[in-house]
Amino acid sequence: MDTERRTPGQQVEQVRRFNRTVAEHVGVLHDQYLGGARPYGQARLLWEIGDTETHDVRSVRARHSGYISRLLRALEADGLVAVEPHPRDRRVRTVRLTDAGRTERAQLDARSQDLAGSLLHPLDPAQRTRLTAAMAEVERLLTASVVSVETLDPDHPDAVHCLRSYTAELGQLFDSGFDPDRTLLPDPGELRAPRGLFLLARLHGEPVGCGGLKLPADAPAEIKRLWISPQARGLGLARRLLSQLESRANDLGRKVVRLDTNRALEAATRLYRTSGYTEVPAFNDEPYAHHWFEKHLA
Repeated sequence: MDTERRTPGQQVEQVRRFNRTVAEHVGVLHDQYLGGARPYGQARLLWEIGDTETHDVRSVRARHSGYISRLLRALEADGLVAVEPHPRDRRVRTVRLTDAGRTERAQLDARSQDLAGSLLHPLDPAQRTRLTAAMAEVERLLTASVVSVETLDPDHPDAVHCLRSYTAELGQLFDSGFDPDRTLLPDPGELRAPRGLFLLARLHGEPVGCGGLKLPADAPAEIKRLWISPQARGLGLARRLLSQLESRANDLGRKVVRLDTNRALEAATRLYRTSGYTEVPAFNDEPYAHHWFEKHLA
């Protein structure tokens, strides 16, 4: 049966079968993951911490569920990680691998490499290509499924981070550079209620994208500052943010949305055209715009 023809219940069952198969083949259900001395949770955390960096414990927790503290305590008791106060802020705790932790992590890496090879070895080249392509697609979709989107004040530090990253990237892409003071939206406050709103996307707690909606009283709603971090591209997040901005505009009684873009932003232009936007004559004198688009909302 084709995946597209499956009922929602059949799709859920397919996901459950896939999860069981993966868990069985990669050894998640074993008390000694990859033949080592500890279960999957502790072994996975060693990979997460990394072999050279020191991490804020809060950022590690943000990527996992609440049992992280117990895993950290177990690894610390075994001498594999060191949990210490941050040198500049003792309210913040950091975690790093010890020499013993780096040694065990290297052993896990080698065993994981061998396991991956053993899964591919029985397959012919065409099957290997199909399997790895399917794995890449599943990875993208699973990553996309854990991205969250929230409404945030444009002056929030995470919003400021995204807007600065947006500005820096445009400065590199545009032939003339990009000066935010020359645009028609120099004040992010215009993306704050009641004049507008600002959406921020997070992946594992980190800001990875944003988009704003300007709500002028005497003109259609306007989408501004749509940006996705390079690390989160390929997940369909730009289209998701665009759709949510349109939905918010519709909920607020706006039946038309507009946006403008620069000719250097080819991917963005393709996104707008394939999302139902029609190119229209210039509706503003934005100095960095070469294309103006409009969409009538259902």
